[in-house]
Amino acid sequence: MQKKSSLGDDYALSRVPSSGRQSLWNITIVRVGSLATISQFILGASLGYGMNFWQAFWATMFGSVILEVISFLLGYAGAKEGMSTSLLSRWTGFGRYGSSIIGAVIAISCIGWFGVQNAVFAQGIVQSTNGAISLPVAAAITGLGVTVLVIFGFKILSVTASIAVPAFLLAVAVGIYDVLNKSSITELVASAPAGKPLTMGVAATMVAGGFIIGAVITPDFSRFAKNGKDVFWMTMIGTIVGELGINMIAVLMALAAKTSDVASIMMQTSGWLGALVVVFSTVKINNLNLYSSSLGFTNIFDSILNVKLNRGLVTLVIGIIGTLLSVMGILGRFTDFLVFLGVLVPPVAGIIVVDYFVLRTHKKELDASRMKGTLPETEENVNWVTMISWAAGFAVGYFVKMGIPSINSLAASAAVYLAGMLIVQAVRKNPAEEKIAS
Repeated sequence: MQKKSSLGDDYALSRVPSSGRQSLWNITIVRVGSLATISQFILGASLGYGMNFWQAFWATMFGSVILEVISFLLGYAGAKEGMSTSLLSRWTGFGRYGSSIIGAVIAISCIGWFGVQNAVFAQGIVQSTNGAISLPVAAAITGLGVTVLVIFGFKILSVTASIAVPAFLLAVAVGIYDVLNKSSITELVASAPAGKPLTMGVAATMVAGGFIIGAVITPDFSRFAKNGKDVFWMTMIGTIVGELGINMIAVLMALAAKTSDVASIMMQTSGWLGALVVVFSTVKINNLNLYSSSLGFTNIFDSILNVKLNRGLVTLVIGIIGTLLSVMGILGRFTDFLVFLGVLVPPVAGIIVVDYFVLRTHKKELDASRMKGTLPETEENVNWVTMISWAAGFAVGYFVKMGIPSINSLAASAAVYLAGMLIVQAVRKNPAEEKIAS
């Protein structure tokens, strides 16, 4: 029997039924909104400051392809099962308690970024009002304002993004027109970067690593997609517009301005529109941060304590916590920890993809329950092969300095998990052997 979502719940602990699925536009605009941000623009500017146009193009292409593959595979699984990342992980290798660890990692990461982004948003308001509004007051207003929006769920995220994304792209268009009006594109493409050279490996790491957590939580939003085709277009359009498009425009502006501080140039050339867009850009990305964090915490309480909390209530609590942290100004020290999560989260994707698409360990339970619109009735508590694979992936990503750390961790965890589970399956065929996964 399909469940009807109550206010704020948004199917946090159930499958999204067919009646709850959204249009291609609604899911795509949210996806583009997660990429078309000031932080993405600054990333592109950094590439243009240290690389020529074609070097930056190929670095962005390489990183984008990696993100697209990961996003689509996880997004497809999320759409087919109608589950968020943390909920889906219960039946894709992690088990009940393992999924709670994922929920905690994602929740802490996203609430951390919520606080950091909220502090940036508040500082912008303080500067624009010449200090008439203090930072604590501005942070409280912006943090609680975003919290109220997110309580209402995915539909409000889509409405906010529908306003913010076109405005952001318009401001970018105005800025690029103003800057490029003084230089020809041909000259810029052929020009040398003004800053310290970036290697292809470092640049690709910046591109892939910058959105890897966003790729892992794709099911949080793709679960509202009607089919796999919509997931493909959602992730592809998001990558082309938000990753490749924004990056390359920022690269051109960096080459033209001979500086990496192109975000401020864009704001100056776009005037009040640019300032307004910065505000909306922060609001929409913080919507997504808080939303995924609320899903993670909801899963934690359900999996560990068997307590089904309303996602809207959880959103209110963690929104207040994130706001208080930004008001206290302690989140600047949290950034290093968030970067650390950049190699801790990717192994989750590697394990889920291998389990769902290759090993298919819970295919029968998922298929049978999907027909009823319910969750599978059985689940393992924890799979120790998964925990070992996750630790191995993290170790490789953290200590191996060659290549892209986030991708290294993902690939290593996938390989260890596949090998480990094949060994376990072979052992289980012998009844005299003990089971490794409980």
